[in-house]
Amino acid sequence: MTHRFIEEEATADIAFEATGKDLREVFRSAGDAVMNVMIDNLDAIRPRESRVIEADSEALDLLLLDMLQSLIYYKDAEQLLLRVRQIEIDKLNGIWHLRALGEGERLDRERHHQRADVKAVTLHDFRLEQVDGGWLAHVILDI
Repeated sequence: MTHRFIEEEATADIAFEATGKDLREVFRSAGDAVMNVMIDNLDAIRPRESRVIEADSEALDLLLLDMLQSLIYYKDAEQLLLRVRQIEIDKLNGIWHLRALGEGERLDRERHHQRADVKAVTLHDFRLEQVDGGWLAHVILDI
């Protein structure tokens, strides 16, 4: 499970690719990438609070988009930095279902070294695809 930033992709935005051997891993990796755009030191986020993130979609890629948007929402609405720990992804009757547990804590400007304020996930060039060895997500964030 990894992520890398793509500097040449967009000038006013930040792009990244996240990988994983399965869907759960690529979703977690993409969640960590979003948090890593916001703060330098992911390991500084302590699991003091938790939130359940749920989403349903006919499209698997939009399920990922909804999860990432939820992480941004909690940062904006509650100043809560969350890392996705447990995640369940199922498909039933043509609908994808996500249930994830995000754990984290409120933003502490002394311990969490802020980088950028992520406003949203864009749909421009957004994709989630199965590749040799697992899954790849390509995401551009509006900052």
